[in-house]
Amino acid sequence: MENNIPQVLQNEVQYQDLYFYQKTEVLYAMTYYFVNHFLSAKGDRTVDQMLQAARSGKQNIIEGLSDGMTSTEMQLKLLNVARSSLKELKADYEDYILTRHLTLWNKEMPRYDEMLSFCRFHNLVNDYENFFVKWTEEEFCNVALTLLHMVDKMMKTFLKGLEQQFITQGGIKERMYAARTGYRKEQDEELSRLREEVKSLRQQLSVLKQQNEQLLNEKRHIEVLLMQERAKGSL
Repeated sequence: MENNIPQVLQNEVQYQDLYFYQKTEVLYAMTYYFVNHFLSAKGDRTVDQMLQAARSGKQNIIEGLSDGMTSTEMQLKLLNVARSSLKELKADYEDYILTRHLTLWNKEMPRYDEMLSFCRFHNLVNDYENFFVKWTEEEFCNVALTLLHMVDKMMKTFLKGLEQQFITQGGIKERMYAARTGYRKEQDEELSRLREEVKSLRQQLSVLKQQNEQLLNEKRHIEVLLMQERAKGSL
């Protein structure tokens, strides 16, 4: 019998496979290098803030996707916390560019398209690490801001899908209720099927009994005829 009971626990999403998560790992590694090489020596208080924002963005994605197995509501909450942390990080990189009078790259600049393409198709820390010792402050900031923009865009799309799922399927309480209701319905349907099957078997048994009785009567009749024939032959 096919199982049509609704699923209570959501399928676990492998966060390691999501591009926006992979890019947050890149951002954390980049930010760690950036603050230690461009800010730490100057005693800038934003060091801890930037590292915490980068780590919070990454960790809340992990926690959100893990909690999503049981609670879509908690998943949405934690992923939005991750977005907020990454927006704080974005503001810090923007402030760095502004206060140091660096250039924020745009599509009219020669290196912009190359940077955009690289960030779009490279998601792993290993893809970027070799550039850490080569990039200037300006390059670091612009690459980080590009990655942050991409992550936010991908997360918005992902969150929209989760919100739609929450609307159509509800949270765990709704899924548990649907599962219980579905189980009871399935049991009732199975019981009804078995009752019909028993009824049909009883009807078949009644017919077989009648046929058996008829055969016994015919047998008795034949036996009587045989006895009569034997009696005639002995006269």
